[in-house]
Amino acid sequence: MSSPRLKIGLYASVLLAVFVLASYKLYQRNDGRPPQKDEVLIKAMLQGLSAAHYQPERIDDAFSKRVFDLYLKRLDGSKKFLLKADVDQLSQYQKDIDNEVQRGTHEFLDLSTQLMAQRMKDVQGLYRDILAKPFDFTVEETFETEPDKVTFAANAAVQREEWRKFLKYQTMVRLSEMMEEQTKKKDKPLASTNAKPSEATISEPIRTPEQMEVEARKRVLKYFDDYFKDLAQNDANDRLATYANVIANTYDPHTEYFAPRDKDNFDIAMTGRFEGIGATLQEKDNQIKVADIVPGSASYRQGELKAGDIILRVAQGAEEPVSVEGWRLDKAITLIRGRKNTEVRLTVRKPDNSTKVIPIVRDVVVIEETYAQSATINENGTKLGYIKLPNFYADFNDNGGRSSAADVKKELEKLKQENVKGVVLDLRFNGGGSLQDAVEMAGLFIDSGPIVQVRGGQGSATILNDRDPRVQYSGPLIVLVNKYSASASEILAAAIQDYKRGVIMGSASTYGKGTVQRIFDLDDAMPAEFNGIKPFGSLKLTTQKFYRINGGSTQFKGVIPDIILPDAYSYLDQGEKETDYPLKWDEITPARYRAWNDAPAMDKLRQASMARVNSSPSFKQLSDMVQRMVKRKDDTKVSLKLTSYRTEQTQAKLEADKYEAIQNAAQPMVITPLAFDLRQLGADTIKVNRASRFVKPLKKDITLREAVAVLKDEM
Repeated sequence: MSSPRLKIGLYASVLLAVFVLASYKLYQRNDGRPPQKDEVLIKAMLQGLSAAHYQPERIDDAFSKRVFDLYLKRLDGSKKFLLKADVDQLSQYQKDIDNEVQRGTHEFLDLSTQLMAQRMKDVQGLYRDILAKPFDFTVEETFETEPDKVTFAANAAVQREEWRKFLKYQTMVRLSEMMEEQTKKKDKPLASTNAKPSEATISEPIRTPEQMEVEARKRVLKYFDDYFKDLAQNDANDRLATYANVIANTYDPHTEYFAPRDKDNFDIAMTGRFEGIGATLQEKDNQIKVADIVPGSASYRQGELKAGDIILRVAQGAEEPVSVEGWRLDKAITLIRGRKNTEVRLTVRKPDNSTKVIPIVRDVVVIEETYAQSATINENGTKLGYIKLPNFYADFNDNGGRSSAADVKKELEKLKQENVKGVVLDLRFNGGGSLQDAVEMAGLFIDSGPIVQVRGGQGSATILNDRDPRVQYSGPLIVLVNKYSASASEILAAAIQDYKRGVIMGSASTYGKGTVQRIFDLDDAMPAEFNGIKPFGSLKLTTQKFYRINGGSTQFKGVIPDIILPDAYSYLDQGEKETDYPLKWDEITPARYRAWNDAPAMDKLRQASMARVNSSPSFKQLSDMVQRMVKRKDDTKVSLKLTSYRTEQTQAKLEADKYEAIQNAAQPMVITPLAFDLRQLGADTIKVNRASRFVKPLKKDITLREAVAVLKDEM
């Protein structure tokens, strides 16, 4: 804890003394032959995990089973390739992988590679044959879209039938999109007949459903040809990296292996300035999923791409889209990233299983919009303050950069100058960052005392205290959180809640990430004898866990708000508890602390809020929409009858439009940028427009509106 700033959830290149690897003799084979790169990498990882991980695993049969299950899931999570006989054949290694890694062999990896290569070859002939013939979209049949609800095919005939339905579904989706696009073009007014020939609109010929079906199959064929071409690019290094990462992931979801290329890509993203769409992506179950939207980015401003969306296809401007289903994350990113002012069109599947094409003009991520910003809310003559904190940023290299704690302190001072009667601190979608800033920020609202406890794998916890007796702001306080508030956000929210300093409001719980990771550069740690087979990449592993001052961990459970509100993301399976092999919740001895003298009357505030929410048309519509989404999410079978599918898509759009209309009909709040900030910006129209964009979506934010109502109740 000697570092001036500690970083949660973000990478830092650190080499700890406990991870200095043993001599070359550790890796020598009994037969005298020099060790190969794959066995050296796996042994080095396991030594590092055993020495430095927060909760080291025993390398035994249970470890072997975890690796087997997770690797099989990563190898063929869609269950479209391997047959049941293949899985049975692989199962002989369920309890032998621990022995393999000890002796430096990898029979399980070799056999799985061999079987997948053969099945991929079989499937290539399969999909080309199926797509050569038209589909009948009038037949009543369904396709199961959830891999967890299907089993590996019993034989080749069953596999062919599953692929027929899968390809029919893919073709139907594209056919429906083409029909929708043609309808839109038909509804557009024709160009004036007086226009010059060069200016006249040349109307496209109307295509029949049969013609569009042929085109849709051609597109699907191209998508899968590209997909298999990409798979063919995987080499032994790619397979080894995947296998190594699976071994790391069995310790906990935030412990990972990064091949050299992956680490380089991450370092580029971490510079804070890059050209692209500004979305954090993750590869999960062979899908490219949007994990987060970078505040201030092109995606953030465009507004349609959301966390939880699955990217299906990527098109460069008006070019033909390319399917990224089943692609490696690094390969997909190369298509999605691009130069400023170029357009990328993403076809995404929303969590309710509807699809949408989202055009985004790439841009430089505007760093200024990732900093704390504030505004004032005028609620029937009462002036309140609002602070948005996108993440807990800090200058970890001490180069004179900005810190989130210092910035929030400045925003609070400006709001005090505006004579606000209460403050809302918005931590929704805040994924964390600097622990030290979380500690300092909590200290802005209390006089002094413990904020969080930090514990390594062994030994007692270290208590991090606010030692500044000054209170920057002592008035009514609301902290807004949601399922994507993680790490440092949870530490701050937990401290405010434990001190009874303010009211925590939001979705049923926060994310539940209560751990810290460190990066180990394997090349720096390896003996010089291995210089000839470097680079080995990096290992990111969990080294510490965080606990509230009341003794409970924020890990796994997260923070449960004092006032829970209906939330559009509440139906998503998101959060630490939904990941593979997360560390569990536990508790330690509480720290000694004294609650805030003027604690909120929580029961009274909660009852008043519940009454408002129950009578609110906006919240009722939101709750109804969430229930429909839950039903759609659970009902994973899709009709392969075109008319039924299009009816479902139309209904989903009507419901979304209805919700949007109700929200738009609500009386907007009067929320404006600070007069002080506008004076500082002066004639800089770009920054003035940015300030206006900041407050625009807040005006009809029903969660913020309820937070304002609770603030007024508390005053």
